[in-house]
Amino acid sequence: MSTESRPGDSIDQTETMTMREAIRAALREEMQDDENVFVMGEDVGTFGGVFNVTDGLVDEFGEKRIRDTPISEAGFTGAGIGAAATGMRPVVEIMFSDFLGVASEQIINQMAKMRYMFGGKTEMPITVRTTEGGGMGAASQHSGTLHTWFAHFPGLLAVAPGTPRAAKGLLKSAIRSDDPVFFFENKMIYEQEGEVPTDPNYTIPLGEASVEREGDDVTVVATQRMVGESLDLAEEMAGQASIEVIDLQSLYPLDTDTLVESVEKTGRLVVADESPLSYGTHAEVMARVMEDGFYSLDAPPMRVGVADTHIPFSPGLEQEVIPSAEDVRTAVEKLV
Repeated sequence: MSTESRPGDSIDQTETMTMREAIRAALREEMQDDENVFVMGEDVGTFGGVFNVTDGLVDEFGEKRIRDTPISEAGFTGAGIGAAATGMRPVVEIMFSDFLGVASEQIINQMAKMRYMFGGKTEMPITVRTTEGGGMGAASQHSGTLHTWFAHFPGLLAVAPGTPRAAKGLLKSAIRSDDPVFFFENKMIYEQEGEVPTDPNYTIPLGEASVEREGDDVTVVATQRMVGESLDLAEEMAGQASIEVIDLQSLYPLDTDTLVESVEKTGRLVVADESPLSYGTHAEVMARVMEDGFYSLDAPPMRVGVADTHIPFSPGLEQEVIPSAEDVRTAVEKLV
């Protein structure tokens, strides 16, 4: 499927933005459009967020709508759930995804289940923004990639954009959704640039993947940082193999149709995601393709990700653990 704005919207005008700027633009536009949207979390106000994503927003919208909180993920996540259940549209920022476990009761037994427990009479329009991924030498408690946990749990939606364009479009859709959406940001690509539509009505529907580069020999389905790594590799290997690169964008719902359509053309599949290999995003993508496109496969699918281990503090060891373009190259060369 293509990733377009709503029917009739113009996406002709674009602006070069970093991932950070695209996320900030989405927050700004949605807050301007709906007074029920507000942001809350640790240091999101005057400090501008630990990665400067919310920088300047408190000056535009004031402290009531850009709300600094105590260091209590359970407390302010719970407050966000209550606000969503009573008509607001909170955007809760969890500084690092490794801290989501602190709020697991609020997420698992309240946020995810409230609509079901009330027979669909209660909406839960909450967005949870959080960072993940290694590469900064931040050690294991600040470097995990946990998005598979939340994509797996019924009642929650999860997205993990790999481009600034996807980041803006998906975040706007997340904020407008009446269901809880987890928005995962890889902390190593905040400075990555790309063309982003400036139309305030531009969105990307939740549940759509994006074909970022067309190819004929092998499909690489990637998320977050691995999208850029895979695109660079595809360009570098253009003389050896024609690589189709898909930004998965949405972990749940998952765009099975786009994945299968690509594999029907290429016959080969590599899944590149910076999460542990066992029982993860890789496995779900591969299972969907096997179920709906098995007879199109000419070779066994390959996985590129983190070994089933924690992220080391040592920079050298960290680079050994987290996936890179070279790991994707190895997988592609095995297939073609």
